Amino acid sequence: MNKKLICATPIAIAAALVLYACGGDDVTSKPQLGAVKNVVVIYAENRSFDNLYGNFPGANGLQNVTAASARQLDRDGSVLATLPQIWNGLTQTGVTPAITQAMTANLPNAAFAIDDPNGFNAPASATTRDLYHRFYENQMQINGGKNDRFAAWADSGGLVMGHYTMNADKLPLWKIAQQYTLADNFFMGAFGGSFLNHQWLICACTPTYANADKSPASGSISAVNADGVSLTLASNSPASSLTGPPKFVNSGNLTPDFFAINTMQPPYQPSGNKAASGGDANLADPGVATTLPPQTQQNIGDLLNTKGVSWAWYSGAWGAAQQAAQNGTAGVIYGANLSAPNFQPHHQPFNYFADLAPGSTARSQHLLDGGLAGSEFIKAIDAGTLPQVSFYKPQGNLNEHPGYTDVTSGDQHIADLISHLQKSPQWNNMVVIVTYDENGGFWDHVAPPKGDRWGPGTRIPALIVSPYAKKGFVDHTQYDTTSILRFITARFALPALPGLTARDSALKANGNPTMGDLTNALDIAH
Repeated sequence: MNKKLICATPIAIAAALVLYACGGDDVTSKPQLGAVKNVVVIYAENRSFDNLYGNFPGANGLQNVTAASARQLDRDGSVLATLPQIWNGLTQTGVTPAITQAMTANLPNAAFAIDDPNGFNAPASATTRDLYHRFYENQMQINGGKNDRFAAWADSGGLVMGHYTMNADKLPLWKIAQQYTLADNFFMGAFGGSFLNHQWLICACTPTYANADKSPASGSISAVNADGVSLTLASNSPASSLTGPPKFVNSGNLTPDFFAINTMQPPYQPSGNKAASGGDANLADPGVATTLPPQTQQNIGDLLNTKGVSWAWYSGAWGAAQQAAQNGTAGVIYGANLSAPNFQPHHQPFNYFADLAPGSTARSQHLLDGGLAGSEFIKAIDAGTLPQVSFYKPQGNLNEHPGYTDVTSGDQHIADLISHLQKSPQWNNMVVIVTYDENGGFWDHVAPPKGDRWGPGTRIPALIVSPYAKKGFVDHTQYDTTSILRFITARFALPALPGLTARDSALKANGNPTMGDLTNALDIAH
């Protein structure tokens, strides 16, 4: 019997007893949203839903794909006779098994299993080559919701149609998804890549570069067609995707009106750009075209601060990267290679914001070292000292990103983290959200709902793991990356960030429902 009933009126007690006896749902017995004391967000990399969870029982997966819905069109709108070859081969150089470009010729125009033992037989532990995952290209691939030009506008040819035949024995997180909630209608918050989707994770906003046309970044302003969503083709671009990747006049990092959409580097170290010669060692050289000026938009950290809610961004290898930036050995710690820890500066979204600049109190409080292989984050988990809101970003070799790591290593790492979280003193009042920043260029058969200029983009996996999560549940509610912000906002009674309001208005204007806030994945009172 619920404790609230002990002090209730006799009539209320009688009513509750009748409801209980008749098998009804006594909503007063369910915890309220306020029972959630800790929110943990684990942010992996670059996988579409179908790529990993297309075979998940009860989910909208590959069983719903028809030959027509998977069929890819060429750049001129004609049906491709075969998928293009996987340019430069399927697996990364130096990776076993070695699958060359020539070995990928004449692939049927359909989705295929990368790990098919009768096909390429490349397991999830093998590192495949990277794929285009850029702002305009993603929209061109989605093609108004048809999802039929992924191969046409890719630099990786037919690899876009690849997926894995996963199950609980092959994928550790699959087993966890079976125990808790898997969201199968969850979309990346913004079109394109990691840089922009990390920004949408924390602020539902797109960074700006004022007066970019008069800046060192002027050469990175994209050449876009009048439709505002497609790039202008170069005169020497191959007419067909069967003969080569597309070429554009300029697929840059900025829009024509100076929003930063593809990878730009933080203005503060650790950054992919070194400090200016003779300049402040804590800063990135502002004279380099890819250095983004400090951002001032309101983010979720700002809102949490106004309510006195504790929060932190834990980044794997953050401490090592900071030290490397100071002593000039950054190349050893990060870069697009196969070495560990392979830290990515553009995966650290709060490091772009002026109120978290080096030397600030806010920075020392909120941008924390997750440790090598998450060791410092795990210490906080085990000690029960996580703040009320925690974000965790795995280091590069553990984040599942094609091109420089594999699925298995990162998936096992996250499963191990969840095992620690389940044993944490804070577990009983915790909600853990595991998702991916974007699709990494991989095809998915579900059309994203039409929203605003920035997204949402392609469907990605998301798991909700919690004592409050519905057990063995596939949640079909429409979500995107901003749903994480919506959940945090709802739990801590914060005002909505402007981007959330704009996204919902655009969705409604296009005849779509607004985004959910993840509470449907929880067995709580509504």
